Amino acid sequence: MNAGSTTGSAGGEQTLPPIDPDSLRDSFRGRLITDPADIEAFATDWRRRYFGRAIAVAQPDTVEDVAAVVRWCARNRVAVVPQGGNTGLSGGATPDASGRSVVLSLARLTRVRALDTINNSITVDAGVTLAQVHEAAHTAGRLYPLSLPSEGTCTIGGNLSTNAGGAAVLRYGNARELCLGLEVVTAEGENWNGLRGLRKDNTGYDLRDLFIGAEGTLGVITAATLKLYPLPAAQITAMAAVRDPHAALRLLELAQSMLGSTLTAFELISNLCIDLVLHHFPDQRHPFAQAAPYYVLLETSDSESEAHAGAQFEALMEQALDQEIVLDAVVATSGTQSRSLWALRELVSEAQALAGKNVKHDISVPISSIGTFVEQTNEAMQRAFPGIRMVVFGHLGDGNLHYNVSPPVDRSGPEHEDEFLALQPAMNRLVHDAVIAFHGSISAEHGLGQLRRDENARYKSDVEMALMRRIKQALDPLGIMNPGKYLPPQ
Repeated sequence: MNAGSTTGSAGGEQTLPPIDPDSLRDSFRGRLITDPADIEAFATDWRRRYFGRAIAVAQPDTVEDVAAVVRWCARNRVAVVPQGGNTGLSGGATPDASGRSVVLSLARLTRVRALDTINNSITVDAGVTLAQVHEAAHTAGRLYPLSLPSEGTCTIGGNLSTNAGGAAVLRYGNARELCLGLEVVTAEGENWNGLRGLRKDNTGYDLRDLFIGAEGTLGVITAATLKLYPLPAAQITAMAAVRDPHAALRLLELAQSMLGSTLTAFELISNLCIDLVLHHFPDQRHPFAQAAPYYVLLETSDSESEAHAGAQFEALMEQALDQEIVLDAVVATSGTQSRSLWALRELVSEAQALAGKNVKHDISVPISSIGTFVEQTNEAMQRAFPGIRMVVFGHLGDGNLHYNVSPPVDRSGPEHEDEFLALQPAMNRLVHDAVIAFHGSISAEHGLGQLRRDENARYKSDVEMALMRRIKQALDPLGIMNPGKYLPPQ
């Protein structure tokens, strides 16, 4: 199979020579996929929003083979699209439609290289799934706290490339804060080994932080050294019903004062979210006899005992009820009950997808502003788009909300989808303008990819954009690393 493309230049249109992937096959050890039918799954994003084309999918066996693939792409001026588990939500791991890309899949880099219980660190290949890291750490009596619903499929390389967040950021931080060192193949096909496992290293620019969150636009993460923590003696989950996000923030303040650093997760869920889950997953059960406008899902990780953790949680909920911060509360008394409460939160996205097309916003604002932001922006959205349903949920404890929009009930069928999606640009503009007015971010944990690339440039200052372009030019002078993502073309 040959692939060629036409690109613009100062002198007009320039046709690039066709590429024979067989020459790539000879340059590295591993698997090379060239059948278009087999490539399709790698060239389509998880949400099936973006559909690209590729010369081939390369799945190298070692970091040296990753470097060989990148060097081949550099010689042939072929784009490199790094891909982990292909679970991203912003199209960051999907090639464009030019057909002049190689999808560089890290699926065969699956070694757990080292686990150090004294240093509390684990070193793994980029293709190791998040669930596999959890299992390896747990076997050694340790915890890797990054928590995502896609843990069985998403990979460490992808988690770091998008600086993934999840439910435990409140206590442990996001992927960047959980990483001690990286191994990276540069855009020139050189291998940088920064797997030092150090918590203090002031010997130069922090190269690690350049590649984390860069979505494969500067290089390819091939391995990482990650922080581990002792396993907690007990984890307790509870859910509280509240009137509005303002009350949820009062509960957060009280929980932090009473539980301190043992507070691991603090999630906000609107009643519409619960209704969607119960409708599409009828095996789930509502934890309260009477519905409330919002709910908070809390989790604490205690180093002493389950009895100690349970007593702290009971004391918290008693005070919250006495102060009329919460309307009602339940504390899980078993692992089964805890999993049931978490299922109500983790199934929201899937339930909304089953309900039909929707418009997603992954935003963050200062935690103290969330109540006012939701109140004011909900009102503005209803004025602009009467009847829409706001599907509001997310990580209240770190300021990150999934502020999604579903169509009115009477216009939610497939025959209305095009009409609803035509409103998406206007919805995005209203929501994102509000986010910036509250000094927030339009992408909290899902990354920019293709989805938010141009919108991000609209809200960034000229200085920020210029600095990012200089970094891109310095580390990827040929512009072959995941083009079309992160930064809009000039």
